[in-house]
Amino acid sequence: MLPVRFRKFWVAKGTNVGTMRIGLDFDNTIVSYDHVFHMVAVDHGLIDPAVPASKVAIRDHMRRTGNEDAWTELQGYVYGKRMADASAFPGVVEFLRHARDSAITVYIISHKTRYPFAGPRYDLHQAAEAWIESTLVDEGGALICRDNISFYEGKDEKISRVGALECDVFVDDLPEILTAPGFPDGTRRILFDPDRYHAPLPGIQSIVHWKDIRSHITVMERRGLGG
Repeated sequence: MLPVRFRKFWVAKGTNVGTMRIGLDFDNTIVSYDHVFHMVAVDHGLIDPAVPASKVAIRDHMRRTGNEDAWTELQGYVYGKRMADASAFPGVVEFLRHARDSAITVYIISHKTRYPFAGPRYDLHQAAEAWIESTLVDEGGALICRDNISFYEGKDEKISRVGALECDVFVDDLPEILTAPGFPDGTRRILFDPDRYHAPLPGIQSIVHWKDIRSHITVMERRGLGG
């Protein structure tokens, strides 16, 4: 098969097979946890309600106040017991619907431990899969094929999977994934940074909203170019 950067995209609207392949991270890329973390942290007396409803702001506040252990346990609780309360970022469902209708193949490639580092032993992979089944759907059914969903314990496995699938594009909220030494050269890198938390990085497109990711992909479709 041709390397990604040289491959043309053949798209047949309404079919199930296309040659453009898009990989998506899961946590904090597809799923927004901001309101869940804020609600749970306030309910448990871990933060003042005045702390911004942002996962990053809550994490930084709890670390500054010496609550690192409580933060670790809170993550396991939210990603497990309270996963159903999380929401998709605005524009995610619309993007996946466009991909399905345009015969673009989408993969979820995530790294997350199966069980929390602290607290009750929730199955975090199972919770994530249940969320996908109930949230990433529309009147036409599932927006992503179950066989295209992968959760890995480590970052290296995740990055290897991106290469093995020859993704034309990969979207992640972590710069360290997109800049990792083993990340495939032929894959276009998109950093999802809704809070504009990160400085610009060479060779990486930084995007703050999923509608902009859709626009970026549409331009690639029209040009018929990868990488």
